[in-house]
Order: sequence, then structure tokens, then C-alpha cells
Amino acid sequence: MNGKIQFVLASASPRRKELLEKAGYRFAVQPSNVDEDAFDNQGLDSVGYCSALALAKAKDVAEKFPDKPVLGADTVVDLDGLIIGKPADAAHAEEITRRLFSRPHKVITGLALAWLNKAIEIVQADTTVVYPRKLSEQQIKEHISGGLWQGKAGAYGIQETGDEFVERIEGSFTNVMGLPMELVQQLLGENNIFPVT
Repeated sequence: MNGKIQFVLASASPRRKELLEKAGYRFAVQPSNVDEDAFDNQGLDSVGYCSALALAKAKDVAEKFPDKPVLGADTVVDLDGLIIGKPADAAHAEEITRRLFSRPHKVITGLALAWLNKAIEIVQADTTVVYPRKLSEQQIKEHISGGLWQGKAGAYGIQETGDEFVERIEGSFTNVMGLPMELVQQLLGENNIFPVT
């Protein structure tokens, strides 16, 4: 692996990759082999669940790159304590959309840094409260048929639906995109990993 690479991102998410690139980091992308659908939440709450999954992803990839720090992340939506992940299909996406856009919900991202050679294992989480707009039947229909719900926790991407779906948020905007950059910069900075300018 290139010596100029600062860390490895254990995620295939194009949104996470784009956010890190815009911030000026140099990194490699290596998605983990962790099966999210088969991951046992062991009765954890939403913060514990996405934190445990983020760490599992980071540790899985760190086994391949013991000399590099590995950043893992997992984002879930919490609706009154119920964990909502990515929709399985269009019908599931519609069901999630109808439930989520009826009242405020939380978007939670677990963030993990694993660096085997330095015995570093850090896990943190960030929470943003989303206050949605009431969607019309036409908006729901167009959202589902448009397919932008695919691969997204909560069946929507705030960077794509923006003001149409969301009235306001409390917390990190980039967290709702899947990577709380304020927390990322703090976590990496504490381990002497800074954006390359």
C-alpha cells in the first residue's frame, strides 16, 4: 500500500469517500467483509449497535493492513428506540418513509478507529435529530419510484432530498449523510492524522 496513504476507509459508501476527499485526507478504500444483515445486535440500543458494527468493520479490514489506521463507520436511524437500517426493497422503503416522516427521528453514526500495530481501538458515536416535513402521497410515490432510497439507512439521503424532506436538524449535517466530519476530524486529529493541504 502507498506510503502516502494516511488511513484505510472500511466502507464502500460513495458519500463517505466524497466527504473525506473534500476534507483533504489521503486514504484507501477497502470495504469490510462484515455481513450487516447477519450482525447480532445482542440487545444493544441504537448507539451501541452502530458502534459495535463500526468497530467490527474496522477490525476486519485492520487484519489486512496492521500497519495502517482503519476507519470504520455505520449509520442507523432510530425511531422511538427502534433501529432502522437500509431498506430491503421498494415496499420496505415505502413503509420506512411513511413511518419516519411522521415525526422526529435520530440519525446515529458509530465511528471506529482500529490500528493493530499500535494497539489502538477507539469507538465513538454521533447523534443528529431530524425534524421531517409531512410528505404528500405524490412525494412518497416519486421518492420510491426514483430509487434514491437504495443503500441508505432510513431510505433517504439528506444531500439529495434536502429541504423538501427535512424541516430542520439538530446536530451534524454530515452525520445524516453517513459520516459526522466534526467527529472524524477530532478522532483522526487525536491520532495525528490531519487533512493534507
